[in-house]
Amino acid sequence: MSARDDIAAGRTSLGIELGSTRIKACLVGSDPAEVLATGTFSWENRLEDGLWTYALDDVWTGLRAAYAGLVDDVERRHGLRPETFGAIGISAMMHGYLALDTDGELLVPFRTWRNTNTGPAAAELRAALGVNIPLRWSIAHLHQAVIDAEPHLPRLDFVTTLAGYVHHALTGERVLGVGDASGMFPIDAATADYDAGMLRSYTELAGDRLPASLTALLPAVRVAGAAAGTLTDDGAALLDPTGALRPGIPLCPPEGDAGTGMVATNAVAPRTGNVSAGTSIFAMVVLERPLAEQHDELDLVTTPAGDAVAMVHCNNGASELAAWAGLFGRFAAAAGQPLDEDAVFDVLFREALAGEADAGGLLAYNHLAGEPIAGLAAGRPLFVRTPDSDFHLANFVRAQVYGVFGTLALGMQMLTAEGVELDRMLAHGGMFRTAGVAQRFLAGALAAPVAVGDLASEGGAWGIAVLASYLAAADEFTLGDYLDQRVFASASVAVVDPDPADVAGFSSYLDRYRAGLAVEAAAVASL
Repeated sequence: MSARDDIAAGRTSLGIELGSTRIKACLVGSDPAEVLATGTFSWENRLEDGLWTYALDDVWTGLRAAYAGLVDDVERRHGLRPETFGAIGISAMMHGYLALDTDGELLVPFRTWRNTNTGPAAAELRAALGVNIPLRWSIAHLHQAVIDAEPHLPRLDFVTTLAGYVHHALTGERVLGVGDASGMFPIDAATADYDAGMLRSYTELAGDRLPASLTALLPAVRVAGAAAGTLTDDGAALLDPTGALRPGIPLCPPEGDAGTGMVATNAVAPRTGNVSAGTSIFAMVVLERPLAEQHDELDLVTTPAGDAVAMVHCNNGASELAAWAGLFGRFAAAAGQPLDEDAVFDVLFREALAGEADAGGLLAYNHLAGEPIAGLAAGRPLFVRTPDSDFHLANFVRAQVYGVFGTLALGMQMLTAEGVELDRMLAHGGMFRTAGVAQRFLAGALAAPVAVGDLASEGGAWGIAVLASYLAAADEFTLGDYLDQRVFASASVAVVDPDPADVAGFSSYLDRYRAGLAVEAAAVASL
């Protein structure tokens, strides 16, 4: 069956992911491993009144632009414009706080995962629920509003994530995929639903300070493959103002970017894991058994199928590295040798290979925002060296790449201490496009083999498109079997084993990094 036939017959699945810097649309056909078309829109978060946010007008502007770009790409590649799809999936950055009234209107500006103002709430929740509640979780944002007696609470009717908000606007359904829901409130792995005992504990903690029970305020939970509504007339018009898109298309449960990253790297089975590097960086490890202890460095979330996952989430990823690459790119242009962004990264990354294994004593902190794992409520990007450091370009770039992985490595040490073992760790994100560099350094940082596949290049947008295609196969396959047999059966995967010199070098770097956090804390206090 040709791609054109799939498009004409509506045997395609559309995935749209709202990432931290791009909104991306991805279309797959009856072979979900084949990407038929894409569309993108760039956007950025804003710091307003001390809180990180995105304007909801930008959400819809970006969704429409990404969708229109995809439609144009379909026509350019395949000679026709799609009017329907077999299924649609929506994914977005996890966590955060979208508070809506009974009319579906936003009560306060969208508070993203990046905010760290929820410390008092997280502390109360940990004590009341007996589990780690990270600062970025939706329940932490909600409970901080309760503590602060925010005036919008009496009108509160619905709390959701960005994916849940968009899905609700397109379908009218107040649902969420279990992976995304596990970043709102703790999930009971036995039921793949919110933990009933913890819901009761929170009811006691909140008392009469909320207008309804937490169960009534949160979206219903759905596992991968479950029905989650259909595209309404209004939803179709929101996504495609031209009127060409037909309503009635089924949607899969909306998921978070962590879940789509697991799907995009085929890391949904126990003893598998993945690292996703973007504006934030996080590692997901699917567990064989519960952890023995509570660790504030780790989130306990789930795969889109509801299996338990330990998540090491760092607020700061590759943004500072990208800023330095932009500076070098401008230098090249000023020198009369302009390079595009990918070429700049390629030159810098290959130069890093000539650096010393410990980055020559240099240190780089990528903290644009607060970093709970490092004990920092705010961030200040820093590059630090001592007078006797070996300061040259190769070591500088290696230190910057190591800095992306620094806080992640601190969190991953908790899993190592718990005896968690991995058969494979898969990596995806733009910084892995230069073959064999960031992948090699990550293998050294984790002291474990790291794989990069040829199917994850479209990232979470492709992952949620695959989850949308799974709607039609859930009666026949588990999610893991579907990925193994229908999606990744012929995938090419490049695996890099850790170089002992890189492992030793990064370990030395991490010792300095940990000690130097006092410098970072002083910068936060002083600047």
